[in-house]
Amino acid sequence: MNYNWNWSVLWEPEYFGWLLSGLGWTVSVALCAWVIAIVVGSLVGVGRTLPNKVVSTLCTTYVELFRNVPLLVQMFIWYFAVPEMLPEDAGRWMKRDMPQPEFVTAVVALGLYTASRVAEQVRAGIEAVPSGLKSAATAQGMGVAQVYRYVLLPISFRLIVPPMTSEFLTVFKNSSLALTIGLLELTAQSQQIAEYTFQSFEAYTAATVIYVFIALCATIVMTVLERYTRIPGYVGKGN
Repeated sequence: MNYNWNWSVLWEPEYFGWLLSGLGWTVSVALCAWVIAIVVGSLVGVGRTLPNKVVSTLCTTYVELFRNVPLLVQMFIWYFAVPEMLPEDAGRWMKRDMPQPEFVTAVVALGLYTASRVAEQVRAGIEAVPSGLKSAATAQGMGVAQVYRYVLLPISFRLIVPPMTSEFLTVFKNSSLALTIGLLELTAQSQQIAEYTFQSFEAYTAATVIYVFIALCATIVMTVLERYTRIPGYVGKGN
C-alpha cells in the first residue's frame, strides 16, 4: 500500500477553514429546510385528513409528487429549469441577482421534499388518535378547526416525535446533494480538500466524523424532547 498518510493537513488553517465553512452551510441548509418542512408538512398532513375531498386530494397529490421524485432531480429542476420557465426578468434575477441562489435553491428543494415526508408522519399521528376523542369533542360543540387545534394536533404531534427524529437526521444527510448545484457545503468542501491535497481518505474521514457528530447531537436533542413529550401509558387506536 503506497498511500501516504497525512492527518496534519486537516489542521492547516486554509483547509480547516474550508471544513468549518462547509459545516456552516450544511447546518444552515438543514435547519432552514427543516423549518419549511415542518410548516408545509404540517399543513399538508392536516389537509390529508380533512373531510373536504378537494383539499384532501390536492394534499395527497403534493405528497405523492414530491415524495416519489428523487431529491436530486427536484434540486436540478428548481435550479436549472424553473428560472427558464419564468418571465425573462424573474428568471434572470433567480439565476444571477438573487443573493446566494445555490443556498436558496437547496433550502427550497430540500424543504419541500422533506415536507412531503413530514406530512405523512403528521397524517399518521392524527389517524392514531382514538376516534372517540374526536367524537367527544364534536359532541361538546367544537367545530372542525377547534377539534384539530385542541384535541387532535396536541396529541398527534407528541406521538410522532420518534419518527420525526429520523426525518430530522435525514435532512442533514440529504443536504449533501446541494454540492451538485454548486453549494460548498461539508461534502463539497471535503471533496475540494481531497482534490487540492490528494489526501482523500483524510478529507472524507473528517467529513464522516462531522456528520456522525451532528447526528449524535440531533439524536440526543430529540431523545430529550421525546422524553418530555411522551404521553404516559398512551396507546393509540384508530377506532
